[in-house]
Amino acid sequence: MTASETVLASLEAGVLRLTLNRPDKLNSFNEEMHLALRAQIAFAHGSPEVRAVLLTGAGRGFCAGQDLGDRDPRKGGAAPDLGHTLETFYNPTLRLIRSLEKPIVCAVNGVAAGAGANIALACDIVLAAQSAKFIQAFAKIGLVPDAGGSWSLARILGEPRAKALAMTAEPLSAEKAADWGLIWKAVADEALMSEAEALARSLAAGPTLGLGLTKRLIQAAAQNSLDEHLDMERDLQREAGRSADYAEGVTAFLEKRKPEFKGK
Repeated sequence: MTASETVLASLEAGVLRLTLNRPDKLNSFNEEMHLALRAQIAFAHGSPEVRAVLLTGAGRGFCAGQDLGDRDPRKGGAAPDLGHTLETFYNPTLRLIRSLEKPIVCAVNGVAAGAGANIALACDIVLAAQSAKFIQAFAKIGLVPDAGGSWSLARILGEPRAKALAMTAEPLSAEKAADWGLIWKAVADEALMSEAEALARSLAAGPTLGLGLTKRLIQAAAQNSLDEHLDMERDLQREAGRSADYAEGVTAFLEKRKPEFKGK
């Protein structure tokens, strides 16, 4: 694993735990943190020993989005090319997160604003501390939602709520986010990490090949017709049915014991 002070990484019991680590800046992204997070997600793609990922933030916030400290218009110069920032840094990481056929759990431990909120929403299962808030902060500085935010908000919440959140930049509490179906659940602040770690360990010990195929199916559902999706289910179920995990799961069920899945 590539070492970086901006993204702490540890691997235990099949869970790659990643901690955004710029707490003095509310874990806002600079170039080093962008590249470090991308390197870790790429590592998860290529490493059989990684069976699940747990993403969280250090300190009192999850992620405040992009660090604007080096983009002060008062310093003069040409206007920044934010499209280049997205294409070079955010978009490759978002694509890696969505295409990783292993579970990604996100534990939102505090404010998740701008791109920080949308990176969280790109993960598979999101738990948030009750004190956490999700803020589409882009409207406050004249920008549009990025890091997949306009895509995920519209698909999860529908146009009315997506537009209101994006246009008003009104903070959304963790509990309301859970009530609206934007995240999996809100939990007591003091219980967040223990619950998230237990969930990640449980997923890592599960039939991760089948979980990865499930992720692929659910993510494809929005653009597939019913006929296309039935065909996709057939094909992926055929693949899952030929796996060692399926044989182990059925054998363990018949033998009334706990299965030992290998992700194969």
